[in-house]
Amino acid sequence: MPRDLPIGNGDMLVGFDSMYQVRDIYWPRVGMPNQTSGHEQRFGVWADGTFRWITDAGWTREMRYATDSLVTKVTLRHQDLGVELECSDVVDYFSPVLFRSVRVRDLRGTQRDVRVFFHIDFSIDESPVGDTVNYDPKTGALICYKDNRYFLINGTDGRSWGVSTWATGAKRIGDAEGTWRDAEDGVLSRNAIAQGSVDAVIGFPLSIAPNETVSCCLWIAAGTRYAEVCSLDEKVRTKTPHRMMLRTEAYWRLWCNKERESLHPLSPLVQSLAKRSALTIRTQSDNRGAIIAANDYDITHFSGDTYSYMWPRDGALVAQALAMAGQSDLCRRFFRFCAEVIEPDGYFLHKYNPTGTLASSWHPWVVDGRRTLPVQEDETALVIWSFRQHFTMFRDVEFLRDLYNPLVVDPANWIMSYRDANDLPLPSWDLWEERRGIHLFTVAAVIGALDAAAAFSNDLGALDRAAEFAHGASQMRAALIQHLWDEERGQFARMATPADGSTYRLDFTFDAAAAGLFKFGALSADDPRVVRHMESMRKALWCQTEIGGIARYQNDYYHQIEKRDTDRVPGNPWIICTLWIAEWIIARATSVEQLKEAEMYIEWAAARAAPSGILAEQCHPYTGEPLSVSPLTWSHAEFLATSIAYARKHRVLTQG
Repeated sequence: MPRDLPIGNGDMLVGFDSMYQVRDIYWPRVGMPNQTSGHEQRFGVWADGTFRWITDAGWTREMRYATDSLVTKVTLRHQDLGVELECSDVVDYFSPVLFRSVRVRDLRGTQRDVRVFFHIDFSIDESPVGDTVNYDPKTGALICYKDNRYFLINGTDGRSWGVSTWATGAKRIGDAEGTWRDAEDGVLSRNAIAQGSVDAVIGFPLSIAPNETVSCCLWIAAGTRYAEVCSLDEKVRTKTPHRMMLRTEAYWRLWCNKERESLHPLSPLVQSLAKRSALTIRTQSDNRGAIIAANDYDITHFSGDTYSYMWPRDGALVAQALAMAGQSDLCRRFFRFCAEVIEPDGYFLHKYNPTGTLASSWHPWVVDGRRTLPVQEDETALVIWSFRQHFTMFRDVEFLRDLYNPLVVDPANWIMSYRDANDLPLPSWDLWEERRGIHLFTVAAVIGALDAAAAFSNDLGALDRAAEFAHGASQMRAALIQHLWDEERGQFARMATPADGSTYRLDFTFDAAAAGLFKFGALSADDPRVVRHMESMRKALWCQTEIGGIARYQNDYYHQIEKRDTDRVPGNPWIICTLWIAEWIIARATSVEQLKEAEMYIEWAAARAAPSGILAEQCHPYTGEPLSVSPLTWSHAEFLATSIAYARKHRVLTQG
């Protein structure tokens, strides 16, 4: 289920599903571990003897954010219950504290007895074994803990501090569904402690006069010791939840507007979504540098694993978008992280945990009985390319000094050594992580990396090294045209597989990743070969349904919906692939009229966003519903980068 409302501060990330249930609480790092293991944190209302969870029928919901901020603005209404809830949620920008504020309004015009219930279902460090939840009389809170993980759950109804009604008990053991069932009669057991696989419920009894609005607020503070969460609890009481929520709203509004980048003449929807994309990227970025691909835990039901990892490729492309938006600090953290995890020989492996350790992988170290590197070479190349993009924008020479060797010289030398006799890269895995060979996208990325390494070396006076890298880029550019371009087809091969020492078997399946040709500077966007290929590709990959959009490649099997008429629907439409077409149009536009053609693709992507502004990885080709993980950090990065590129090109074309 999509995570329509992610909120966070770089240490804690909280994800709400499309029904407005908390599903994920990542802490102490973004992406690791998920302290709820994706389980529902239920939310319900008892009103004058009738109980409803918000997942029950009868609720209407509007789920959005406060403008340009990471504060939720959710309205829930249940006509039969006769109540309306105005909800705001935020993770404090500085401390690991989640606030959940609820304003309950009577719709019947009578005196009301309303009780709001929050369900707490932790699986601390992603396991319920050995968890404890107890009522703490010192703070008047519930404490969930295991080892060095403590979570304090407390609240106020505006009149007093502390939890007045609660329940603790067993969950998912034998016949025990969970303590959440205890809320459904409106009365909680006040059981003081439970251990093992446990959950809890906290209630707020509210007496509401006719047409009156009454508030309550719950907060969850995270720490490594009991004293630490108690200190955070005292901080909340002293500063008050209202003030802490207001300061956080102001902080994020300042954060996303600090550069005041004009996105004129794009539509207000696109401009707003570009800012939302920057904020969404921030929620998926750990304060220690890891930019996480996605944190939608439901994908584990499909793949048995998550997207909560740092892929160097995704991170590099996200960092480039952040740099365009002026968010230089996040970029620096990312590049420092990369310098720490890169292999001594100068390449990156598949993906990394937020801690910097090597993550799970399906790339083998042995292929056909021969030892091989389990790499996607574009990942190494794109970190160099992105680093150059960052440096060009910020000219941070002191920062370059420390990272020049680990992130430029060493990986560029490895790239130079990792070539075949024709000056093409040796086989590696493709960016989609499905095929091993010599890929068009990888070749383009490597050329871009060598050009970047040459420019860096030239800047620093390492002229011999600059000449070597520049020559390597030139050789590979020539090899690209000689071996991957077919003049008769008017098309580049997406992949070459070595057939013998000097020839290749070519795969001419249209793949949206051909956008790498112009994106990384391997060839210009208006090169006649690129134009021929891109024009044919967008026709071949456009989904011919009411939804439209560009598929990844012909007959894409991943989450495939249409398996019969693949000429009409070559695959599910992807946000990034559709925006690559817009980016190509922007890059080659020489007039405002040509540029405007890109608007259709940008507006298409904006129309695929949830009402909250969240973009998934891909969409259902017939309904437009999000598929796979949501949000996908890369989708938001591509939307942000494309929107900025459009606005900047428009200024160039209109101002000269």
